[in-house]
Amino acid sequence: MTASRIDIDTIRRLPKAVLHDHLDGGLRPTTLVELADAVGHTLPTTDPDELAAWYYEAANSGDLVRYIATFEHTLAVMQTREGLLRTAEEYVLDLAEDGVVYGEVRYAPELLVNGGLALSEVVETVQEGLASGMAKAAALGTPVRVGTLLCGMRMFDRVREAADLAVAFRDAGVVGFDIAGAEDGFPPADHLAAFEHLRVENVPFTIHAGEAHGLPSIHQALQVCGAQRIGHGVRITEDIVDGKLGRVAGWVRDRRIALEMCPTSNLQTGAATSIADHPITHLRDLGFRVTLNTDNRLVSGTTMTREMSLLVDEAGWTLDDLRTVTVNSLKSAFIPFDERAALIRDVVLPGYEL
Repeated sequence: MTASRIDIDTIRRLPKAVLHDHLDGGLRPTTLVELADAVGHTLPTTDPDELAAWYYEAANSGDLVRYIATFEHTLAVMQTREGLLRTAEEYVLDLAEDGVVYGEVRYAPELLVNGGLALSEVVETVQEGLASGMAKAAALGTPVRVGTLLCGMRMFDRVREAADLAVAFRDAGVVGFDIAGAEDGFPPADHLAAFEHLRVENVPFTIHAGEAHGLPSIHQALQVCGAQRIGHGVRITEDIVDGKLGRVAGWVRDRRIALEMCPTSNLQTGAATSIADHPITHLRDLGFRVTLNTDNRLVSGTTMTREMSLLVDEAGWTLDDLRTVTVNSLKSAFIPFDERAALIRDVVLPGYEL
């Protein structure tokens, strides 16, 4: 099937998988308004449509630091049990409506304790909300499996605590770990003890790298810290000249290390210049295991359907390409192999037989 024959309604129905999606970046605008009113937090506007537009415009600054600053408002309404439960449940239902059959949601527990919840209570509450969402999605006939990645904030000093939480909750829905936050000036090796602990405890992890900071951050994430996936990784192209791969790029491709690519978000933070020229297509052609992701659905004004549609319309992707990138995501998901294989065999591949 050629790109021109894939309409948005068809794309919406396709089974999808997302590995890189932040809980605090994906609230419904209406929910954000209602929760802000409940806790007395002032928003830029209380009109949901205007608020969605404000987020999208603020995020289009081309500056990662300013992009991250837009999270002030979502985090403000996620400090209570009620806010966390609603946010997590709606997160799952929104994925299901978008055709997502497997998702990994990430967030930093340390950013959600200002309302008095302990770190462990934050994780327990989010897992409760996710479980409720999965049950409701299944009852609606749109089942989706969601695993959790706990994040440590790389510019603060609680990364090891977050890693300990990932170990403690690995049998209760937490499937992996990540570090998030501003990359430049905060190298992943600053938290080497946390990563060594995770490796010893057999907890997989990804690391944000190669977005705001270049190739050295990818090399450090892989060879010093031992990441199994790379969050974003768009600047791996700095190690590719005229189609010839350098040592880091070759390592990533040849060992099938997934790149969690987020086209719209990368445009907003200045890590890419256009959808047509986004590295995801070139890297796909070179045989890298690229995956397609939303990053922050509210902040970027996007969905998986929209991300796929943009690649179809502006980069010439075909149905085969969309299937491949979905299979790539499931191959690199942080859940057991038999569960990944079953989703690919029983859900994804049949779903692409149009």
